[in-house]
Amino acid sequence: MLQIVGLGLIATFLTIILKEHKSNISLLLTVFVGTTIFLFLIDKISAIMNMLQKMAVQAHVQTIYLETILKIIGIAYIAEFGAQISKDAGQGAIASKIELGGKILILAMAIPILTALIETILGLLPMKG
Repeated sequence: MLQIVGLGLIATFLTIILKEHKSNISLLLTVFVGTTIFLFLIDKISAIMNMLQKMAVQAHVQTIYLETILKIIGIAYIAEFGAQISKDAGQGAIASKIELGGKILILAMAIPILTALIETILGLLPMKG
């Protein structure tokens, strides 16, 4: 964590200095550092995904549901990352559209899980008749 914070703080100071004279390089630095921090975290993300897959197998959860949830989480993080980069570049309107796109994709991917959940709940309710 210290490496990530250190890199972030150094990049922040450099970005502030460069923004006044070379704003395009400042933006590139922001994108580069954001990507570098993400790459630092890939091992941790992999470990978390493996742990969740093992837990799903032990709980006899269908892997399709876990995969869908992981994709939803990935979409949320990617949309947030893209929106933050757009905001850093002063493009709030584009950032809002990225966030909206992420939300719509998440909703679309969640529909099969919600359907299965509702069917399961309805199956547990006693039938009238």
